[in-house]
Amino acid sequence: MTKNNIKKILFVRLNPSSFVQRDLKLLKKHFQVKEVDFILSRKDPLTTMKTIYSLISGVIWADMTFSWFADIHSYWTVKLSQFFGKKSVVVIGGYETGKLKELGYGALLDPVKTARIKYIFENADTIVALTSIMRQEAVDNYQISGENFKIIPTGFDYDTFKAKGDKEDMVFTASLGHTWDRVRLKGVDTFVKASQYLPDVKFVVNGTTGRALEKLKKIASGNVEFVGPVPFSELLELFQKSKVYCQLSMREGLPTAVCEAMLCECVPVGTDQYGIPVAIGDAGFYANYEDIDGTVEAIKKAMEIGDGKKARSRIKKLFPKEIREKGLLELIREL
Repeated sequence: MTKNNIKKILFVRLNPSSFVQRDLKLLKKHFQVKEVDFILSRKDPLTTMKTIYSLISGVIWADMTFSWFADIHSYWTVKLSQFFGKKSVVVIGGYETGKLKELGYGALLDPVKTARIKYIFENADTIVALTSIMRQEAVDNYQISGENFKIIPTGFDYDTFKAKGDKEDMVFTASLGHTWDRVRLKGVDTFVKASQYLPDVKFVVNGTTGRALEKLKKIASGNVEFVGPVPFSELLELFQKSKVYCQLSMREGLPTAVCEAMLCECVPVGTDQYGIPVAIGDAGFYANYEDIDGTVEAIKKAMEIGDGKKARSRIKKLFPKEIREKGLLELIREL
């Protein structure tokens, strides 16, 4: 029990991503939790009605609400929380504060989403940002005070993500998506192009599908393998086999895959963009975004002189699973 007597939490989500589910599991250790999967569909009015009923009844039941990502689901959750006098917490991931017109990325490209998110930022009791960079971008782009923001990084399970067996001469990247804009945003095209300059190294891409995958295959050399999306057990095995993990994105919040790969003693190669250096620090190597030559050189260094144990030690020290739990519990006690 917290000093403000919060016992019951309504957990509202758009999708069950791994990091969303980790927070759900964490909160269930300490509180009574009800879940709402927020689905609005013109083609399925019954599901929509169930969502609306579950959200309203859930807010009435709960002492506070907890939403992952600032979007339409958290907009209505915050509004209802205010109406019924309940506390509200919203976690943001980075998309909310982004504006990359050339790649069609970021909520700020959409005026309706921008208005909703500004309302959330100004009216939720607490906004949880993964990094201080994310908070500052929200303050600058939405012209808000940011006084209700709290920095709580994601915590990672170092008992699950750990090295196993021998490493192979393999470089890995993972990015779910089926559009070319998504491929470019995540730097997967740069990753594939770099492969031709390292023919003796195996390059593995997980998660790209559809037309984007077909386009990548046309520019890929023979040492590139495309897989997945794969289940968790296979993803973990890929982390454990790979010597190097690449995150060549234009931007990331606090990149989950990088941190999980580093815990498995992959040497990270990334761009010096947004939250990527927050994860990698001095435990890996960097290349400029879309710089193929720089990427090749960074991968070479990672393969030759990278220290996987140093990479693991960094994440275990800075972003252990306990830091998230402690931060969220302190936040809830202070509401």
